Amino acid sequence: MNHELSIIPLLLNASWVVKAVVLILIGMSLASWTTIFSKLLRIKRVKSQNDAFDKEFWSGTSLNDLYAAALRNAKETGPMERIFASGMREFQKLRERRVNDAPTLLDGARRAMRASYQRELDAVEANLSFLGTVGSVAPYVGLFGTVWGIMHAFTGLAALEQVTLATVAPGIAEALVATAIGLFAAIPAVIGYNRFAHDIDRVANRLETFIEEFSNILQRNLGAQSASGH
Repeated sequence: MNHELSIIPLLLNASWVVKAVVLILIGMSLASWTTIFSKLLRIKRVKSQNDAFDKEFWSGTSLNDLYAAALRNAKETGPMERIFASGMREFQKLRERRVNDAPTLLDGARRAMRASYQRELDAVEANLSFLGTVGSVAPYVGLFGTVWGIMHAFTGLAALEQVTLATVAPGIAEALVATAIGLFAAIPAVIGYNRFAHDIDRVANRLETFIEEFSNILQRNLGAQSASGH
């Protein structure tokens, strides 16, 4: 009896619908775990890159030197450094066009940084919705397999004259395996989604804070240049 109710024989003896549901759920689980590990590495790298640039930014290095370093190491820069580079690029382009109006310069740099910020956030959030989808859909896919398996089991029992627990148990257990695998796929996806959503919110808040701080620095520099010009 114990051998008959182990998972492998149950799946091998299951109906083709239950087998298809289980294969779909296993595929969803493998894909979600792949996403979880890749997202862990990506967010860890983003945090490390932002920390390194933030330390360099506040170390007293000139903006022009920081911008030159960002251009040299364009392939290795993090989100914060790329946002800084986009703001400086637009700021310098406007200055080269002899735009001297401070609000116009600041607005141009801010808009460039906002566009870069949105691109960086989209990149960090990539595949996050997939985890949310797996977390919400997998239990229902498993439940569908369970309902179908129970229907299949009772259909088979209809031909029997005497029904005992020993005859009912394998069919019911076979059906419940689909729900168990659905939960196995959904729970890590939900945990990963909530964890990464929180981490991404923190990254987004830090980038927004940097945009405001850098804008204030540009504004102070423009004010100092204007005062020295007078």
